[in-house]
Amino acid sequence: MPTVPGMTEHTDDVVALWTGSWIAALIIGVLVWGLLIWCVIVYRKRKDDNRLPVQLRYHLPLELLYTFVPIVMVGVLFYYTATLQEEITDTSAEADVHIEVYGRQWSWDFNYTDADVWDSGEPAPLDLSDMAVTEELPTLYLPVDQTVEFTIRSRDVAHSFWVPAFLYKIDMLPGEVNTFQVTPGVEGEWLGKCAELCGQYHGYMLFNVAVVSQAEFDAHMAELEEAGQTGQLGPEYDRQNPANLTGADEGADH
Repeated sequence: MPTVPGMTEHTDDVVALWTGSWIAALIIGVLVWGLLIWCVIVYRKRKDDNRLPVQLRYHLPLELLYTFVPIVMVGVLFYYTATLQEEITDTSAEADVHIEVYGRQWSWDFNYTDADVWDSGEPAPLDLSDMAVTEELPTLYLPVDQTVEFTIRSRDVAHSFWVPAFLYKIDMLPGEVNTFQVTPGVEGEWLGKCAELCGQYHGYMLFNVAVVSQAEFDAHMAELEEAGQTGQLGPEYDRQNPANLTGADEGADH
């Protein structure tokens, strides 16, 4: 999936970090390959030359070089990575929209907590031959240029909430609550998916992401309310809930 500049407040920085890391790795790779080839050519064994090369037990300047340089490289990469990760995972800002996402075998529940409405996808059917994936996916609506705080949970097994266009994913673990914030900056439709192998139909655990204007977002909230999808789909639908412990391995349904 192509990366859109300004997709979120962090995508450009993530792309810059990855690009810089690949350029640095390529430069070091070319240097190492060049030195290896140079050594092979210059110090190759000549015909009728049976003398042993000069034997050295150590070469202090060289040893300091190949110890110090990698430490500096790793330190620089760690600094920029840790700094950016700290910015991405910071949830101290006041969010404009709050959304709770539940992953379940093999679909999604979305609670729009501010509007007190919900939306939910259907699990993958046992007979996949009639499944129109692109048409039956649940759609997560986000208002453009608004900071959205996600609360991430799992209803059954380990999942992972991933929107490739956002260049970010986060684990969904049973009994654990994770949060993150994102500010989508480009309107459009994007694909989301589970990035953790979670069972037989893991590959069908997909969803759409619609980044829309505030007016369209409010209209969708009103549509969900008119459809009677008010309230929240809470932990009462979790597989770990005693009322739902049926012994079956099938995903929770509503």
